[in-house]
Amino acid sequence: MAKRRRKKEELDPVQAFVLLLMLGAGFGAYKLTNSFIFAGVAFGAVMLLYAIVAISIARKRNERLKRSGIAEIDKMEGRQFEKYLGHLLEAHGYKVTVTKAAGDFGADLVIAKGAQRVVVQAKRYSNNVGIKAVQEAQASIAHYSASEAWVISNSGYTEAAVTLTKSNAVRLIDRAELIEMILKINADRSIPTPHTNTEQNNTEKIIMKQIKNEVACAKCGQLLVRRKSARGEFLGCSSFPKCRHTEAV
Repeated sequence: MAKRRRKKEELDPVQAFVLLLMLGAGFGAYKLTNSFIFAGVAFGAVMLLYAIVAISIARKRNERLKRSGIAEIDKMEGRQFEKYLGHLLEAHGYKVTVTKAAGDFGADLVIAKGAQRVVVQAKRYSNNVGIKAVQEAQASIAHYSASEAWVISNSGYTEAAVTLTKSNAVRLIDRAELIEMILKINADRSIPTPHTNTEQNNTEKIIMKQIKNEVACAKCGQLLVRRKSARGEFLGCSSFPKCRHTEAV
């Protein structure tokens, strides 16, 4: 616990450099003018410049996140995320096959481009993805006669998961790389994302509606349909009463 607290309190290299720069500016101004006022002004000027640059970088980063639509992806159900990745990878030129919801043998998508055949496991997580996903993806390669496997997540990966990929044919695509994949397609306008443009917004709503309508039951693989109860709307399996699986809308 003590080690963890000390690590949080450490300054990153940029912050340490800026602090040294502020101290250096203040000390240099004092040496030149022999005035604490000028030293304070120099110190404050460097601090203000750093704040302006930091705000500018943060704004650009937020704009990129909005253009990527990653906030919408974070709200998706697992099956919706799989469908979305299918659209995204198709826009990147891959032929995509979405596997069935139950009994997928470790692969949510099978994609192909030329001689390349890849199995993809989609992980819409709020925490880092662990080693189990890598093991399942690796095991699915032989079953689908693929050359490699990808695990794509809107989050990151544990250290153990990253280490395991060094000894097998699994590639990890994390949140940052996923955003880059989306933005690259957005630049070509091949796939829409939430945007200020009305036409793109309408297209995005249509695609998202299609994805939601194609959500399959996690237990039997049949489509989920909207149902109503005294508590409100919910998604229920179309094979009811044989399967009684439900999900929140």
